[in-house]
Amino acid sequence: MSWLTEYVRPKIRGLLKREVPDNLWTNCESCEQMILTKDLHKALNVCPHCGHHMRANVAERLEWTFDNGEYTRIELPKVAVDPLSFRDRKRYTDRLKDERAKSQLDESMVVAHGQIGGHSAVVAVMAFEFIAGTMGAALGEAFIAAVRLAILQQAPLVVFTASGGARMQEGMISLMQMPRTTVAVDMLRDAGLPYIVVMTNPTTGGVSASFAMLGDIQIAEPNALIGFAGQRVIEDTVREKLPEGFQRAEYLLDHGMLDMVVKRGDLHETLGRLIGQLNSRHITQHAAA
Repeated sequence: MSWLTEYVRPKIRGLLKREVPDNLWTNCESCEQMILTKDLHKALNVCPHCGHHMRANVAERLEWTFDNGEYTRIELPKVAVDPLSFRDRKRYTDRLKDERAKSQLDESMVVAHGQIGGHSAVVAVMAFEFIAGTMGAALGEAFIAAVRLAILQQAPLVVFTASGGARMQEGMISLMQMPRTTVAVDMLRDAGLPYIVVMTNPTTGGVSASFAMLGDIQIAEPNALIGFAGQRVIEDTVREKLPEGFQRAEYLLDHGMLDMVVKRGDLHETLGRLIGQLNSRHITQHAAA
């Protein structure tokens, strides 16, 4: 009995008390299956059981998009931190401070440049992890900076959208970013440079009503939620039940709002191919002019 009580029992207790890291497993938001986190990362945050595309942060997007995960981030213009001295449950300045500490980002858009499929490209990625990717003055400045860099480098601009819409803490200043970003897209068009938009889940509000819907090529990830107002708001307004899958990527593809729906694992190759084709057209048109 001494062997059982003095040796076996402590070993069993040690096994039971052994701590398991909190981030070892991840539950799929769709099928609720458990997935090893390291396996999920290898699969680009796509569930191996049901194919659900989970959200990706800025660092992951950039790593997956550029050749060999190599890119150079640019410093973005500074804007007034709290133009309206806004306060809801907390001061806007405090909210920004907390979000920056949590996300390790300065704002809801990051801009970088590098190679995609061997072609030079500028990429702007919206950060849903920063106040739900909401659009304020800083995002408008970041988008314009991305456009100017693309024109300077004579390179295409690829934008990954992920947003809950306008940032209420900036009021009208936030709404003014819709025409500002639209004018910036026109600058790209005037320069004859390709503009590719990749819409991820979710792309809503003022972002979907401005630069997200103006791409030369419109791409979305599978089952991404894309729209301006929420489904319940629309149903209450028109007093009709909306179709199944309304505002999802596949529905928009079927109704001509998107050019293609591309799985995340195929995005890098697809972007490289499209950029190569669009660059060839740009060179041909420039030579003809």
